[in-house]
Amino acid sequence: MFTRRKASAPGRSGGGPVATEVEIAPRHLRVGGGVSASWAVTGYPAEVGHGWMEPLLTYPGRLDVSLHIDPIPAQTAADRLRRQMSKLEASSRTTAEKGKLEDFEAEVAAEDAREMAASLARGEGKLFRVGLYLTVHARTEDELTAEIDHVRSLCSSMLLDVRPASYRQLQGWISGLPVGVDLLEQRRSMDTQALAASFPFASPDLAVQTSDRAVLYGLNASSAGVVVWDRWAADNYNSVVLARSGAGKSYFCKLDLLRSLYTGVTAAVVDPEDEYTRLAHAVGGTVIGLGAPGVHLNPLDLALDSSARRDAVSRRALFLHTLMAVMLGGALSARQRAALDRALVRTYRAAGITADASTWTRPAPLLADLVATLEADADEHAQDLAVQLSPFVTGSYSELFRAPTTQRPTGHLVSWSLRQLPDELKAVGTLLALDSIWRTVADATPDHPRMVLVDEGWILMQEPEGARFLFRLAKAARKRWTAFGLATQDAADVLGSELGQAIVANSATQVLMRQAPQAIDQVAGAFSLSEGEQQYLLTASPGDALLCSGSDLRVAYRVVASDAEHALVTTNPAELAAAAEAWASPLDLDNEGEEDLL
Repeated sequence: MFTRRKASAPGRSGGGPVATEVEIAPRHLRVGGGVSASWAVTGYPAEVGHGWMEPLLTYPGRLDVSLHIDPIPAQTAADRLRRQMSKLEASSRTTAEKGKLEDFEAEVAAEDAREMAASLARGEGKLFRVGLYLTVHARTEDELTAEIDHVRSLCSSMLLDVRPASYRQLQGWISGLPVGVDLLEQRRSMDTQALAASFPFASPDLAVQTSDRAVLYGLNASSAGVVVWDRWAADNYNSVVLARSGAGKSYFCKLDLLRSLYTGVTAAVVDPEDEYTRLAHAVGGTVIGLGAPGVHLNPLDLALDSSARRDAVSRRALFLHTLMAVMLGGALSARQRAALDRALVRTYRAAGITADASTWTRPAPLLADLVATLEADADEHAQDLAVQLSPFVTGSYSELFRAPTTQRPTGHLVSWSLRQLPDELKAVGTLLALDSIWRTVADATPDHPRMVLVDEGWILMQEPEGARFLFRLAKAARKRWTAFGLATQDAADVLGSELGQAIVANSATQVLMRQAPQAIDQVAGAFSLSEGEQQYLLTASPGDALLCSGSDLRVAYRVVASDAEHALVTTNPAELAAAAEAWASPLDLDNEGEEDLL
């Protein structure tokens, strides 16, 4: 039994005590300070489309829509269809013998019964007994009469026949509650296809075949229907979220992440502002706070590569070329790359690590060892690299790299928090976190879906080598059953480069939220937005978004969250302060109270 209940507006029902008396009239029922009337749907249109119940579900008043479903055993269904076809055939013959006009409704019913019987015989569908009930609520009887007229007009436009539950209003009211009890028993037979089209949460605005990994994104902005999206059914699993600051980008990303975890997806997040920590702790995830005292990450570590089939040392050396370019703020020259490569081989060899896989489990050298090797090299380019890397070894940036890795990224959710890193190391921290995440994904057999989310991706997109690294992740993620997500508040950094445009092109899920007037032209050109869509993005409120996938699918929606989800994903300072105060108040004891407890 499915029940859709639309709550009254805040303050409408008041916060006083709940009424304990129920007044039952033939055509309505008074309970809880309001009145209600229950109706049963007794007639349906001959053909319906998917989500045909949408007008009822989005009715602006307070209307409870209850759908009761009972499966009919196959043998019982076959016997009933056989008897029904016999009755219809006998009626048709009697009409013909008496010379009466042909009953077209009976002919249509007979054809439907034959098709249903054939589908049942082939095992393509099943038969169900379905009851659809409507309960209209209002504050007064006059308002209830007006609401009933509106609902009846709406049902007539949908070709539905409705009948009041006269003298059975209490039974109708109970049947409309989400308790799975049907006391009206006004049922109609439906097959699987018809019942699927009647599913209360189907949306005619977003015709996407969903699965058990589909995620609720929000409510449709034009019809208030739900927007359910399955990234795993798209051409690729990648996503990109573009929005200006304060548009609700991180709020949506955290909701998407949380709801994906419900479906069995494991995830890793690069979190520049420590916004995912509360969520990670709530779901039993792991938080690695780069830049925090005692937290170290060795970029020369081979631990995650120990099971790789290819040469772990060579692979690590190739990544360190990219890392050094980001650390030093520009691409290395050919002579610098040669000096660095020579120093890496010598540094690993000094630690007893060679191309032999049996040596890969030995403790890896540190960045300080690499700098010492560069200093010992007589080549001027090696000396220059050693000088440039000295702040990361003995200077103000050395805390992160001065010791072996202290924490491994294990668990169903790993959040790499970069908030405590200085701004000069944010890009380096993002790259190191992504490298660690990607090695975990790439070296494992893809036995379940994974997500990798980079929040505030503009930090790494500003570095050419970092942008190329992100592009390689976006291209290779699908083959590892991994969804790569990029969220940024600076659309110009993504759309202003060829690599950024390539990342967007390799993302089948594209979410646009409020845009700045200075960036709307660039966004409109990249996503082929209409004038109306541009205006929507310019005036969107926080939480409003436009879902794009390809050139055909465009759905405007509003992000919604339950109270429990909102408490985990909100970053509103006022709400967080109020929540902290509420938790602290019961434990705020003075000294005298503490002595009494002791």
